[in-house]
Amino acid sequence: MTTRSESGHGLSAIMSERRQLINFAYRLLGSLAEAEDVVQEAYARWYAMSRQQQDVIESPGAWLTRVAGRICLDVLGSARARRERYVGEWIPEPLPERTEWISARPGGATIDPADWVTLDESVNMAFLVVLESMTPAERVAFILHDVFCHSFAEVAEIVGRTPAACRQLASSARRRIRESQSPASPTAQQARIVRDFKQAWEAKDIDALIVLLDPDATAIADGGGLAITFLRPIEGGEQIARAWVEIAEQRPGNMTFLERTVNGQPGLVAQQDGVTVTVFAFEVAGDRIKRIWAVRNPDKLRRWTTG
Repeated sequence: MTTRSESGHGLSAIMSERRQLINFAYRLLGSLAEAEDVVQEAYARWYAMSRQQQDVIESPGAWLTRVAGRICLDVLGSARARRERYVGEWIPEPLPERTEWISARPGGATIDPADWVTLDESVNMAFLVVLESMTPAERVAFILHDVFCHSFAEVAEIVGRTPAACRQLASSARRRIRESQSPASPTAQQARIVRDFKQAWEAKDIDALIVLLDPDATAIADGGGLAITFLRPIEGGEQIARAWVEIAEQRPGNMTFLERTVNGQPGLVAQQDGVTVTVFAFEVAGDRIKRIWAVRNPDKLRRWTTG
């Protein structure tokens, strides 16, 4: 983290923390829009202080992380009630590769490179979905300690519990991750399986799809009440294959399927007249697809390239 210099905390030093904070908040909230709001609020609180108050803070980065962490805890606390009112299933916001990234800001300006989220294993869709099953305190403790390498003493300041309690929270979260996730297949193997799935889907080859899907596979879609999709998870490889063939039968002539990176892993994107309308993320275990997440809520697709 940035430390205080004798000349005080310069603007560039303070703003250099922004990317780290965006990465932190996105992993906690699963929403880039909410993460940006959290970080903006953290900076607003920093600049609301007098210069004298700022100068007594030895590490602005640590201070901003504490504030952002506490704001995230508040957001997570209210998220459960919001998700109960959400139409259908809620899936974290999918992120494209940097080369595919566009800004959702007014005027369509290109997003600041400092705001890019680092696409590593801690943002793949399976990982983010497991985080959704945790309590807010578990998520914060785990992400801060295991992903961002903060001490449990630092975590305790944010969560408001003892370091020992935070250690237990992170351990519980770690156990959930282990129990819910299968060993990841190599990226090249995942890409091949997703490509084969795309080809079988376009060919409406139900037998080929069944071979590629785990018998206990699950497909979940998120339309948020703003796009037509199935509201409940589809369970079973054969049932998913039949559903996907039905989708292919109804596919408009102006829709194309593209191989794209989704949250750092091989995925698919459906575009209609060049506009992204669905993003598909996959969890691949061995040679089979175990889970499919289909995001159709347009509010979660604003970062994806059009045209």
